[in-house]
Amino acid sequence: MKITIDTDQKIIVIQNNGQTENVDYYSKEAFELVSQQWLKLGFNQKYPYTFSWMGRPIIQLPEDMIRMQEVIYKLQPDVIIETGVAHGGSLIFYAALCKAMGRGRIIGVDVEIRPHNRKAIEAHFLFSYITLIEGSSVEESVVSRVRSLVKPGESVLIILDSNHTKEHVLKELNAYHSLVTPGSYIVAEDGIMKDLFDTPRGRPDWEWNNPTAAAAEFAKAHPEFMIEQPAWPFNESPLTDNLTYWPGAWLHKRPVGK
Repeated sequence: MKITIDTDQKIIVIQNNGQTENVDYYSKEAFELVSQQWLKLGFNQKYPYTFSWMGRPIIQLPEDMIRMQEVIYKLQPDVIIETGVAHGGSLIFYAALCKAMGRGRIIGVDVEIRPHNRKAIEAHFLFSYITLIEGSSVEESVVSRVRSLVKPGESVLIILDSNHTKEHVLKELNAYHSLVTPGSYIVAEDGIMKDLFDTPRGRPDWEWNNPTAAAAEFAKAHPEFMIEQPAWPFNESPLTDNLTYWPGAWLHKRPVGK
């Protein structure tokens, strides 16, 4: 596909499979088209690696974190479980929301929590909201420990951000989905890999080997979950879809009776 942005004529020209289409430069379609290319270029330039939250690198697209904040504020979960810790920025972000809401705590799981990252997370003033577990997120003993930290009746949101292969994400989905509260979500992050397989930093197998593919396969086998982007609580624009690195990520557990 060839895309030509003509700022003089105020159009975007799309040439694809011998077909040519002109799109109004200021239309919803043009915004979505350019945004998708911006996401690809941003990945290759490591744009998400330029942000931190309260002193810790977060390595996330800000648009995704704002959307996550909207969901967390609406659900007000008692427990947020995240696989994948890295520098701890996401854990600190969720902890800040818990502190602001006056409820909730976080369980962070990673196969390796590097000593300098652990030291920084444990020294953070929000660490009292966080429990760290080191070990593979799909290892039986780790899954059992996470389960033991969730009290009966607590509401749970789960975020998967560790190993992003389809196989591993499917194992995580099968290991943790029963902890998700009806009406809440299990989120399989970074499925944009399917659109990044042809970038310099991508890999050919990402076209099929990604979290979006895992979430789709899981949803087919588990009708109690549906892939559903959370509704925006505020919208005065014609736009309807998240600008995201997490396409097809939001697995919504159907509320009781629905």
